[in-house]
Amino acid sequence: MNSSEQRHESSAPDQAEAPLTSVSQERLQLRQTQASLGVLERAITLLSAVNKPQRFVRAAMVFCNDLAAQWECERVSLGVVTGRYCRLKATSHSEHFTRKMQLIQAIESAMEECFDQDTEVLFPASAESIAIAKAAGVLSQQHGPSAVLSVPLHLDEGVQAVVTLERPAAKPFGPSTADAICLACNLCSSRLLNLRLQDRWFGAKWFDALHRALGYVLGARHTFTKLTCLLLTGFVLFAVFAQGEYRTKSSCILEASVQQSICAPFDGYLKAVHIEVGDRVGPETTPLAELDTVELRLQLASAKAQSHSHLKQVDAYMGAGEMAQAQIAQANADKTQAEIDLLNYRIGKAKLTSPFEGTVVLGDLKRQIGIPVQTGDVLFEVTPLESLRGQVFVSEDQILDISLGLTGALATASYPGQRVPFTVDRISPTAEIINSRNVFKVQVHLSATHDWMRPGMEGIAKIDVGKRRYVWIWTRKLVNWIRLKFWF
Repeated sequence: MNSSEQRHESSAPDQAEAPLTSVSQERLQLRQTQASLGVLERAITLLSAVNKPQRFVRAAMVFCNDLAAQWECERVSLGVVTGRYCRLKATSHSEHFTRKMQLIQAIESAMEECFDQDTEVLFPASAESIAIAKAAGVLSQQHGPSAVLSVPLHLDEGVQAVVTLERPAAKPFGPSTADAICLACNLCSSRLLNLRLQDRWFGAKWFDALHRALGYVLGARHTFTKLTCLLLTGFVLFAVFAQGEYRTKSSCILEASVQQSICAPFDGYLKAVHIEVGDRVGPETTPLAELDTVELRLQLASAKAQSHSHLKQVDAYMGAGEMAQAQIAQANADKTQAEIDLLNYRIGKAKLTSPFEGTVVLGDLKRQIGIPVQTGDVLFEVTPLESLRGQVFVSEDQILDISLGLTGALATASYPGQRVPFTVDRISPTAEIINSRNVFKVQVHLSATHDWMRPGMEGIAKIDVGKRRYVWIWTRKLVNWIRLKFWF
């Protein structure tokens, strides 16, 4: 036999083994699929049986009996979590039981062991298991020997019940069997536990709702939401019960209490100006300006000449004994003398002075020397800066809150950090339109004045009305607007 034939014979067994290996793998996958379908079929059958009853006790009995029948268990027990303990509610093939029995107490201890660990507890445990199975071992040894499996039932991310299954020791729960039982229990847990919640009397439902609400409020979860709600609640309580100072806020202006206008005493021309705006002047001492008196002096000279002529006529008529003509000449002389006195008075008033000490606030006329002025034209205004007062423009929706004697403070735009206290001195009885707003003028007396204060400065004034609740202060304008808008 040549080498090629030998290679062909040696490769023949390998080619025959390859189809056998693939067939075995397919059969293994088929068996696994059939096993998974069988587990799923059992779980769906159990869920279908549990969905039929409408009361919790009946559904729990069906659940325990079907579990015991499908997985060949000697006893299946269902316990419900109450506080930190588990209470047995149903056991397979037994409708009545006494909690004082040692068996019942041992089952509940095994359930509490599973509840505390929130995981499946298997006894005898496998080598890979990390769960503690002390209570399950006690149950197996004292009431067995048996294999024990406890499975927690969850609802709303918490353990609400525990199922404990017992088998003969010769049939322990393997990993695949335990997984199948856990799948069936998890499918039925929602139905069972919701039936339990619905089947309680209304007092228990109310208490449980209150308990959950308190747990939500006082628990450690949702910290940001709870803090926000707590702050909002505190803010509402503060606004409703706490009181603060209610202040009306209005625009204001500083003005002089006394202001003297210096007017032109006669028609003429401005000859000289000696002061500027902002200069201080004394009473009747500091000349403000001077009017041209050339024309007045010429008129005075003419009037004096006429007066001298009339007096000569009086003497001539008296010497001639013409008394009537003498009286007429004397009347003309008196008339001319009155004109002389008027001209002397006007010439004396040509130098303008202030009647009191103060500061010139109006009258920048140095660039207008020589302009004609008429009698009564205001040339200067003088005011004592020490006697300033405030004028507050209160809106009509706040005027009823203002009364005489109330105190407050104002701040000007020039010195916003400087608060000037005041007292309400006078309230205008009629409203005026100022800056397109209907306001009432409230005159206030300033408790203190400063060197930087000037007439015409504008700012903000706040009048202290009294104590009011914060919720009333913050919502007063809105409530009044709604009442006026909807007329109630």
